Parts: sequence; structure tokens; C-alpha cells
Amino acid sequence: MKNASGLQHVETLMAEMTKANIDTVLGRLAIEQGLATTEEVDECLKLSRDSGEINQRSLAELLVSKGVLTRGQVERLRPQAEEQKANQQIPGYQIIRRLGAGAMATVYLARQISLDRLVAVKVLPQKFSNNPDFVNRFYAEGKAAAKLNHPNIVGALDVGKAGEYHYFVMEYVQGRTVHDDIVAHKHFQEKEALDLIIQVASALEHAHQAGFIHRDVKPKNIMITEQGVAKLADMGLARAVSDREAAEAEQGKAFGTPYYISPEQIRGEVDVDFRADIYGLGATFYHMVTGQVPFDGPNPSTVMHKHLKADLIPADHINPKLSAGIAEIIDTCMAKDRMQRYNSTTDLIQDLKAVRAGEAPLQARKKFDLGALASLEKTGKPNVAQPAAATGPKAMTEHPMFWIAVSGWGLALLLLIVVIIMASIGGAD
Repeated sequence: MKNASGLQHVETLMAEMTKANIDTVLGRLAIEQGLATTEEVDECLKLSRDSGEINQRSLAELLVSKGVLTRGQVERLRPQAEEQKANQQIPGYQIIRRLGAGAMATVYLARQISLDRLVAVKVLPQKFSNNPDFVNRFYAEGKAAAKLNHPNIVGALDVGKAGEYHYFVMEYVQGRTVHDDIVAHKHFQEKEALDLIIQVASALEHAHQAGFIHRDVKPKNIMITEQGVAKLADMGLARAVSDREAAEAEQGKAFGTPYYISPEQIRGEVDVDFRADIYGLGATFYHMVTGQVPFDGPNPSTVMHKHLKADLIPADHINPKLSAGIAEIIDTCMAKDRMQRYNSTTDLIQDLKAVRAGEAPLQARKKFDLGALASLEKTGKPNVAQPAAATGPKAMTEHPMFWIAVSGWGLALLLLIVVIIMASIGGAD
């Protein structure tokens, strides 16, 4: 253990430099955990101050360059430093612990002091805080979530900036994600999957009716409470359908998660609508009941190409225990041509409830019939799968031309018999 004496002196120096610098906390943690001495941190702080290079990474870089800390140690200290700084910077909330982190944000469990309740606080990383695009998208998520009020959508509570932090406060869901359950159990039982998907479809129906599309429906964004209630989370890619300016700004860019993204999102089309969410929900449903993603590959580009071009292996071919109606629903949700998907989320819910009740998914079959008819009008051939050609004696008897031929020979034989009989009668006379 390195000497940790003189901590108060170092903290004073840190306070003189900047209260907002995350490295001030990182330096204190390094001393407290015995990774650096007071003198080592003191020296690096003076070098940083004297050189005029006071910035987010200055102290950390100096500690690494001096051989005081390794880069690995710095990276392990950063989350702790972020957590403590957030605790100091966001008024009204007491940070308890980190729940998780992604490329775009870190989420903390916190206590809202005024109401004495647990909440989740999403914090934008400092490296994005000066980027207007990331900041605007972060606030857009909060505003989109705030306009939605549904029992199957994680509720938004507050959004704002405190000190150097942009934060978004939301309902804390104590439970797990659908992805967690897939990893743990490989796939869901049909009834449980149906119950959860119906709830998420209901959440999407509410969002769509309010004029929003989610654009990132996937297992990791579906929470399951301890009571078994599904909650759609992460409105980070949500967008108002009417926001033409945002749509045009994103034209040609693929926003979404490769395993669950719709073809039109891959192509970066301007007029992406609710049917992209239906596709994502279908892909999620597929993963839940088969234990496999719809399309896989060595890299995102390959996976997305398959979404555009490859045929989907029916879910009931992978999991033969599934009801036939499940595969029909998924196939309709994941039609590459969005015109062949459900006309509305309400139609999808109707089919999901029908299959759960042991009935046929009539909306999916209607779409199939209309699709086959449209193909027939366009090409002269119905858009239905043709059975493989059979061979042998049985195939001969099943071919329609066989019976035509047989009928023709039978008629000739009958006429011949009649002629012979008539000739015999005439001879007798």
C-alpha cells in the first residue's frame, strides 16, 4: 500500500484547479485506494496546472506517462469517479450505484430525495457533452418519453443539465431484460413470449397513435418487472413521424441495431414509419421463441445485407413446438416489403391475442392472400411456394394431365364397346 497521507492538501489543490474536472475525483480515488501517493498526485497536479493543459484527461494522462498508474487502472477508476461526480453535481438526487453503461450513456440507480423514491438517472458521457448532435438527441429522448404515458413504457420524470452533466431521470424498473432471459434460458415458452410481446405491441400502439416511432425495438430494450410486466425502454432513437427535418438530416444513414433493424432503416429512407417498429418487434419475437436471431453473420454489414436479401427461416422450422400461427405472425411482421406487413399495430395485437386464444391469425392470412393476389395481377403467377416436383408412379397419378389422358382413352374405349354391341345386335337381327 502506498502512503495516503496528506490527502487534505491534495484535495485543496484539486479544488483550486477546478471543481468540474472529473480527474480531481480520480486522483483522490487513486490515493484512497493505495494506487498512488500524495506526492505523486501532487506533482502531476502541479505539472498540469503549470503547463496550462487543464482538461478532462490531463491528470490521468500525466499519471500514466509518469508510470504512477497504468491505463487499465485509470479505466477502472473512471466509472467510480463519474459516479461520485454525478452524486455531487445533480441536485435533488443521491446516486447509489451504477446500473449499466453503453456507448451513449451511463445509467445510475439514484434516490430522488424530495419524494424518497428510487429512480434511474441516465447521464451523457462528458466526451459527448460538447457535441450538439449528441446533446440534442439526448434531450429529444427525454422529451419523446415525456409525451408517452403507458403502463408498458418506462416513464420519464425529468431532464436537464447540472454543472457539466446532462441527465435524464426516469422510472426505475426493478427486474431484468428480455435479453437476460434469452441468455439464461435460450428461448421463451410460447405462452410467456406471447404475453410479453402483446404488452410491448400495446406500448408501441400507444406510441404510434401519439405520432412517435421507437426505431430500436430489441430484447435489451424490453424490461420485465418482478411481477412479469413488460416495459419498453430507451427512446434514444425515437422520433416524431412529423419531424421531417430530422428525417431528412438522417437520410442515407442506418439507425438501429443490426440484428433487429428493418430494411427501410438500413437503406436510410426518409419516410420510415410504424412498420419499422413492427419489423423490429417481429425480429425480437423470433429471437425469443427460437433462441436465435433472424439473421446472423460475422459483422453488422453481413447481417444487414441478409435483412435486405435473405429468406427468413420460418420460426416453427427452428422450434417445431411452436403453433403455426406464431410463424405466420412473425413472417408478416418481418416482410421485407413493408406493404406486406401489418396495416397497424392494432391489427398485429388482434392476431397475437387470437393465437394466444388458440385461434387463427386472420390478419396475417389476409395480408398473405392480398399479397398473392397482387403478385398474380402483376406477374400472372400467384406468390405462393410451389412444392418440389415429385417422381415415380405416384407422381404420375397426381399430375392433372394423367387424368385428362386417362379420361380420353376411357371415352374412346367406351365408344368402341358401344359400336361392337350395336354391330352384334344388328348381326343378330
